[in-house]
Amino acid sequence: MDVSAEQVATLDELVDLAQSVQCSITSMQAGLDGVLALASRWAMEAAGDVDEVDLTFRSVAAELGAVLRVSDRTVQRRMSDAEVKVDRFPVVWQAQGAGRISAGHARVIVDAGDYLEDPTAREAYSVRVLEFAEHESPNRLRAIAARLAEQYQARSLQERHEDARHKRAVWVTDVPDGMAELGVRGPAVLVHGVFDRLTAMAKTNLTGGQPDTDTDANGAERLDGAEGAGSGAAGVSFGPAAAHPGGGSSGAQDLADTRPVEDPRTLSQMRADLALDLLLTGAPAGHDTPDGLLAAISGQVSVTVPVLTLMGAEDAGTPAPELDGRCPIDPATARLLAGAATGWDRVLTHPITGGLLAVDRYRPGESLRRHLRARDQRCRFVCCGMPVRRSDLDHTQDAALGGATEEGNLEALCRRHHVLKHHTPWHVEQLPDGLLEWTSPTGRVYIDHPPAQNTVTFTDTDPPPDAEPPDDPWASPPRHLTPF
Repeated sequence: MDVSAEQVATLDELVDLAQSVQCSITSMQAGLDGVLALASRWAMEAAGDVDEVDLTFRSVAAELGAVLRVSDRTVQRRMSDAEVKVDRFPVVWQAQGAGRISAGHARVIVDAGDYLEDPTAREAYSVRVLEFAEHESPNRLRAIAARLAEQYQARSLQERHEDARHKRAVWVTDVPDGMAELGVRGPAVLVHGVFDRLTAMAKTNLTGGQPDTDTDANGAERLDGAEGAGSGAAGVSFGPAAAHPGGGSSGAQDLADTRPVEDPRTLSQMRADLALDLLLTGAPAGHDTPDGLLAAISGQVSVTVPVLTLMGAEDAGTPAPELDGRCPIDPATARLLAGAATGWDRVLTHPITGGLLAVDRYRPGESLRRHLRARDQRCRFVCCGMPVRRSDLDHTQDAALGGATEEGNLEALCRRHHVLKHHTPWHVEQLPDGLLEWTSPTGRVYIDHPPAQNTVTFTDTDPPPDAEPPDDPWASPPRHLTPF
C-alpha cells in the first residue's frame, strides 16, 4: 500500500475519532442503563402492594417504550437487565460508563457471573475479569469470564442447573426474505440429544439407509462430519438396521429405491426440514393427555396476500404476502396456503391511503369480527406487534358504561395491554379512520395508526359450514376484565 505521510496522518485521526465516538456511545449506553435501573426502582417503590408490582412495571415500561419507540416488552426486559448490572455489578457498570469496556463486554461479564450470590465474590470476580475485558473482544472474553466465575462459585453446578432449568424457553426471531429462526433453551443433554437425533435421521435419509460415509453421490458437503454430531451418542445407530429394524439389507435397498436418486439438500437443510416436520406433525408423547388432546392440536397461521399475487404476479414492485402481519413470506407458499383455505376475507381499501373501507366474505360469518381483525392485524397498543389472532377484542369505552359494540368502539389488544388499559392510568380514545389516541400516566399522547392494507386475508383453520365454531379468544376476555 503506497500512501503518503499526510494520508497516514489522516487515517490516524480517523482511528482516534472512531475510538472517541465509540467511547462516548458506550458511556451513553451506561447512562441509559442507569436511567432504566432508576425507573425499575421507582416502579417497585410506587407499587406498594406486591399484587400491584407487575402492573406498575408494565405501566412504566409502556411509558418508556412509547417515548423511545420500542416495544414495552423490550423495555421491561432492559429495565430488568439494567437493574442487575447497576445493583449487582456496579464495578462493571462504572467501567462501561468510563468507556473502558463496551456494552457487549459488560453483558458477557454479567451473564457469566449472574449466579454469584455473595457480593464480595461478585466484586472480586468483576475486578479480575475487567483486567481481561480491557484487552479482549467480547467473544474471547466469554470463555475467560466463565472460567473466572467458576472460581468464585459457592454453589455446586447441580444447584445452579436446577435454577437454570427455570429459564428454559422457546422463541421466534423474524429474519429477512420470508424466513424466521426458532430458538430453544433447555438442558444441554436434551438439546444435544435432539440435535444428534436430527443429524442421524438426516444422514440416514440422505444415504438411503446405507452406512454413514464422508461422501456420497450428492457431494461431500452433505455428510461432512464437522457439520454436526452424527456420532450416535443418543443411542441412534446408522445403517440398514437403523432404517428398518427388522428388514436387514433388503430393507435398506427398499428405502433407497423409494427415494430420489439425487437429493439436492445439504445435511443442515435436511436437519431443519426434519425438525419442522416433527414439531408440526409429531405427538408430544411425554405430555399428552390419555385421549390425545395435545396431539390433536395443529398450528395456525394467518396470511395476508395481495390479489395480484394470488393471480400470479411476482414483479419486484408487487407487495409481498405477510404472515400474521409480522414478516413477508414468499408468493409460492402464500398461493399454496390460499388454495387450501376454506374461506377468505376480502378487504376493500382506499386506493390512495390504503385505509380499510369494508370487509366481506364469500361464506357469510361474523362480519364485524372479521372486519376488525382485518383492520387491526396486530395489538393496537403503541409499538406492540402481537398478532391479532392472539389478541382480545376490547371495547374502547367499556360496554358496562354504555360503550357500543361497533367498529368505532372496538380494537384488538393483546392480553398484556388489555390488562394494562383496564388496571392502570393508561387511557385510550378512538378517533376517526381507526386511529387510537393513547394517553400515558404522565400525560403524553401517542397515536397508533392501523396498518395500511391493499390485500386479501385468508386462514386455513376455518371449520366447515356444519361444524361447531372453535373457541375464539376474541370472545373471551380475561375473567377479571369487563365482559362485552
